[in-house]
Amino acid sequence: MAGKLWSFSREGNNGVRRLLAASIFFFLSVFLFLSLLPSLKFLASLSLSAGASVIRSSSSPLPSGFPVPSLAYLISGTDGDEERLIRLLFAVYHPRNVYLLHLDLAAPEEQRRALADSVRAVRVFRSARNVHVMGKADFADPRGSSALSAVLHGAAVLLRLGVSWDWFVNLDASEYPLMTQDDILHIFSFLPRDLNFVRHSGHIGWRESRRLKPIIVDPGLYHSSKRDVMYATQKRELPNAYRLFSGSGSVILSRRFLDYCILGIENLPRTLLMYYANIPSSHSNYFQTLLCNSAKFSGSVVNSDLRYTSQNWSMGVLTVADIGELTQSGAAFAGRFEMNSPALDWIDRKLLNRQQGEILSGGWCLGKVTEGSCSVWGSPEVLNPGRGAQRLENLVVDHLSDDSFLSNQCK
Repeated sequence: MAGKLWSFSREGNNGVRRLLAASIFFFLSVFLFLSLLPSLKFLASLSLSAGASVIRSSSSPLPSGFPVPSLAYLISGTDGDEERLIRLLFAVYHPRNVYLLHLDLAAPEEQRRALADSVRAVRVFRSARNVHVMGKADFADPRGSSALSAVLHGAAVLLRLGVSWDWFVNLDASEYPLMTQDDILHIFSFLPRDLNFVRHSGHIGWRESRRLKPIIVDPGLYHSSKRDVMYATQKRELPNAYRLFSGSGSVILSRRFLDYCILGIENLPRTLLMYYANIPSSHSNYFQTLLCNSAKFSGSVVNSDLRYTSQNWSMGVLTVADIGELTQSGAAFAGRFEMNSPALDWIDRKLLNRQQGEILSGGWCLGKVTEGSCSVWGSPEVLNPGRGAQRLENLVVDHLSDDSFLSNQCK
């Protein structure tokens, strides 16, 4: 197929202009003089005020210089999550992406072998060769530091597996997408590849006494069987060599930043890793602190993980009653859901247009996806975004606007 094809709308290029405006705000806020910002606000108001929809229905190429990105997914679960991982994989699949599935050591070896067999049985996965299962698993206790170790391990493997992906996305088995991959890839096509989507805050509050001063030991780092995290009786003072930030363990990180974390010659990533080795739930603090204390990357942080989480802390899970709010949020993903929740069935039918037990289709498949096979393959660079792209566009533009981007960054 000659050239690259993308999906575009008959209704004009306003959605593109909005994303370009937001991207321009990002670059200029970081790299240009602050004296230019008043004029940019005026340009933004013009670019964002037109009213056409971002929804694309016909096939036309994007403007040159905006290639379709690739995402590297680390999808993690524990004992009993084999079926959940497969369902989540089917719901976020796209041939341009690369996927690594990790069942932690709490799951018996039989489940990992069954997971690998399930992946091998899908013809689309065999054809694209972009789905992998972690053979040597890790413990990943979210109460300790082994969860952070498992995420860094998965990121290192993905760096070796894929040479061209742009963003790293970690998903838990209890999370689920709220839009298609065509929607997400379409919007991310217009974004600077250095952006890092990480929910974070420097206002520690109650976390100081519960999450940052306690000293813990995670046996998952040195035992071959699952054991509870141990707490020391002593507590330590907060550091003054760097400022601590907290947030969520769910992140969308640029490849450049992960290269810095794992392969960079600066010692800050390793220094912070040693510090967080004995802190509770370090996976929800490490990337936030590293990004905001790095002169190279502090200007690339967007204060959002593009997830919708339950607002009902007593329940902690999302149900059909939350459908309205999570859809209107514009988030790309949501969690936590219970296994086989009716809410997931609703999302499959109404938001993803995905048949039960089938892989998520898209512009890459010209025919039908049935029994794990595409009847007529197209190009993975052809996207057919829907209404989810419009919702995500609105959310991303809000976060990258001049008033929101800098005022919520590493504060």
